[in-house]
Amino acid sequence: MTTAQVAQDQAAHPRSHFWKLVLGSIGVVYGDIGTSPLYAMREALGTAARDGLTRAEVIGIVSMLLWTLILIVSFKYVVLILRADNRGEGGTLSLLALAQRAVGRRTPALLVLGILGTALFYGDAVITPAISVLSAIEGVELIEPGFAPYVLPITIAILVALFAVQSQGTELVSRFFGPITLVWFLTMGGLGLLHVSDNLAILHALNPARAVGFVASHGFGALPVMGSVFLAVTGAEALYADMGHFGRGPIRVAWSGLVFPALAVNYLGQGGLVLARPDTLVNPFFLMAPAWGLPALVLLATLATIIASQAVITGAYSITHQAVQLGLLPRLEARHTSEKEVGQIYMPRVNWTLLAGVLILVLSFQNSGALANAYGIAVTGTMVITSLMATVVFRRVWRWPLAAVVAVIAPLLVIESFFLGANLMKVHDGGYVPLVIAAIVCLLIWTWVRGTGIVQRKARTDAVTLLSLIAMLRKPKLARAPGTAVFLTSDPDIAPSALMHNLKHNYVLHERNLIVKVNTATTPTVPESERVVIEHLDENFIRVTLSFGYVEQPNVPRALAMARKQGVKFDIMSTSFFLNRRSFKPSRHSGMPLWQDRLFITLTKAASDATSFYSLPSNRVLELGQQFVI
Repeated sequence: MTTAQVAQDQAAHPRSHFWKLVLGSIGVVYGDIGTSPLYAMREALGTAARDGLTRAEVIGIVSMLLWTLILIVSFKYVVLILRADNRGEGGTLSLLALAQRAVGRRTPALLVLGILGTALFYGDAVITPAISVLSAIEGVELIEPGFAPYVLPITIAILVALFAVQSQGTELVSRFFGPITLVWFLTMGGLGLLHVSDNLAILHALNPARAVGFVASHGFGALPVMGSVFLAVTGAEALYADMGHFGRGPIRVAWSGLVFPALAVNYLGQGGLVLARPDTLVNPFFLMAPAWGLPALVLLATLATIIASQAVITGAYSITHQAVQLGLLPRLEARHTSEKEVGQIYMPRVNWTLLAGVLILVLSFQNSGALANAYGIAVTGTMVITSLMATVVFRRVWRWPLAAVVAVIAPLLVIESFFLGANLMKVHDGGYVPLVIAAIVCLLIWTWVRGTGIVQRKARTDAVTLLSLIAMLRKPKLARAPGTAVFLTSDPDIAPSALMHNLKHNYVLHERNLIVKVNTATTPTVPESERVVIEHLDENFIRVTLSFGYVEQPNVPRALAMARKQGVKFDIMSTSFFLNRRSFKPSRHSGMPLWQDRLFITLTKAASDATSFYSLPSNRVLELGQQFVI
């Protein structure tokens, strides 16, 4: 990383010291991938050992672990993908927005990829807390074998407590993330160094030919092992998703300066230990520790897994919030838990749904070894999607020659496709779990997008254009109510339903009427100078377009207050906000099957009210009902 890049990140976070961001990224960004040594090596060796385990196989597996970290994490994410930032923000939906802006429109192919990537993330978000906490608590069995019956209850108690405290926000807890995870990585590196010398032949794993040789010699038999090896890079997507919180520079420094060396040395140490003592195959990570240090290591591992779980939970909040803003999901309640950090939110429905899913997995699989079969498919699928969308960015945004794009992306896609195929072999053993979760999320998104499209088309069928209504209102003498009326609408060219109902039933028109459309930009944030666009239609009507980024919380009154600079008189105390509340009835003759109509109606009922979503003053809001058949 160059000095210029460091300076750029410091400029982007003027109130925070660069090295504080590095420490914070160690805790949040690398919490998930940092707990992989607990189970990745164990599962890979265990899979290969079903018909006996040779020295060459141990070295080959460690080599695959190391070179998977180098190629997938170091090269693809740290070197390449971190450059594809959308005004500092990363993640699947940010990459989707960047690719769509480069193409110039929302293409169906890119939208499908973005939805699939988002859906697969939820599968990962459910499995990560379950497998991480379970694998840590299982370490206690090495201290006291009779502890086995208590692993499940303690795991459940920790998970329930973890999700219960989410409403308090992560600001206070996150202060401890960095230091604890720093100690975790230093401990992992130290344990690895202690055992590399157990059998120095393990250093041959640094040669990529040993990884290639393992695959070549085992043929299709290597695929199950590769499925377990891939567990080493679960959490790699967090490097990109959390870029907006810490910046590209701190994330890169943390990876190259601490995280990767600690992971690499630890895997080498586990390999050296197994070569010297094959009986440690049952749990090589915890058996690296001396007997006197095992209790402390189990405690530290438990804390590390809780942190890893915390990171993916907050990630679920962020990606759901972005999906809502982009119109892929209904409005869901999002509570801001920090006055300083706009990205720190808590979403109750997401939180408790995740907890329910996590507990079902823990009770169903009961141990981390069984859960490992369910892990990996979601992550590999997301990585393949990231690579596909990155080709658009490399070609259209960065203007790379086609040959360069193919030379970089094709090898990565080949490797990731092998890993995806390896993980798909585990479908019947538990790999179906993330696929089922992703399918459910895709169904919800598809139903919501399709349903809202049908509603908008039907609403336009018998609608009156706004300009026609204004022309008609110039003739009759309607009563004029004092003050300002604000009508929120999804189509600024059509007279809002709330306005039409107010005229039809109350025969009144306010002195000043604002027709407000709220847009979500394809950028994370929108500059204040571009927030408000005003169009004066006549002396009574003003059309206002408000724009917010997809990570911002729309605050309509605050944005309208900015309109004063453009000549709009606006006094919140003499303003009424009119909203149209629709109630839906299913129809066999709509554009969707009856079951999908009912699912769409259920989703509309789950949506939070527009008053809180748009930060409207509740004592100034009037809702007018409308029954709608879909």
